[in-house]
Amino acid sequence: MGTSYSIKYVSAPTTPPLESLQRDIEQKLQLINDQMSTYREDSELSRFNQSRQINTAFPVSAATAKVVREAIRLNGITEGALDVTVGSVVNLWGFGSEGRPDKVPTEAELEKRRAWIGIDKLAVEQKQDALIKTIPELYVDLSGIAKGYGVDVIADYLEANNIHHYMVDIGGEIRTRGNNGKDQPWRIAIEKPNASGGSRAQEIIEPGIMSVATSGDYRNYFEEKGVRYSHTIDPSTGRPINHRLVSVTVLDPSCMTADGLSTGLDVLGPQRGMELANLLNIPVFMIIKTDNGFEARYSTAFEPYLRKKH
Repeated sequence: MGTSYSIKYVSAPTTPPLESLQRDIEQKLQLINDQMSTYREDSELSRFNQSRQINTAFPVSAATAKVVREAIRLNGITEGALDVTVGSVVNLWGFGSEGRPDKVPTEAELEKRRAWIGIDKLAVEQKQDALIKTIPELYVDLSGIAKGYGVDVIADYLEANNIHHYMVDIGGEIRTRGNNGKDQPWRIAIEKPNASGGSRAQEIIEPGIMSVATSGDYRNYFEEKGVRYSHTIDPSTGRPINHRLVSVTVLDPSCMTADGLSTGLDVLGPQRGMELANLLNIPVFMIIKTDNGFEARYSTAFEPYLRKKH
């Protein structure tokens, strides 16, 4: 999936051998890549993006259809901020499969590709697992939600094999259950960047059976002529986000949902993102850059997950 993963679990007498688990997990992650990666020309999603047929059902796997359906649902919840049809503009800025450009896009280039963005240009066929585009240039990028889906797939696989104490981490998107084998709950650190370019723990949380997903731009960006360009694109402008929200962490039982929400709230920014989190009772933790450093804020629903300090 273009990233690293880590799986920790507590063995039981009925736990399958490590080699068997590892083989199955690798196969499942490989399958998700074959379905949803935009870096593979022959993946399901890449073939859909390459297709010029409009208003025609393009058959895909149940998994790809499921992720796209959730992306469309979350687009509504996030007021359009999570928009998986932004892929052509992501590529234009050099954060997608086309590689880094030699220069910042011109306004004319942006205007052309902005016309290709819009969740209303994408649909999932209701009677079968198939995607439909209404313009030939539509380019779907599931990178803002697919890692979370992968976490759910692996966690569900562990559950099916009677493993009920685990932590699954794919590229920083995490799902936990049970304890860590020392009769202690799993604890997750939310990172805060520092001036040297590294990071340290801003907060330790105990998510319980919740999934944890974080979006932010303090690691993936480029600079040109003193201007910093985030990898997160605002679909309403076609430009990288430009606000003081450094990272946003979301909790949800589904890591796919948490992943998509964190992407959308990151686009919305600290003020509207937190307003929406409190309105919809979403557990959210934000790190915001200030003139004097960094400030942490969290929604009311996030408070129970903060580790009690003694």
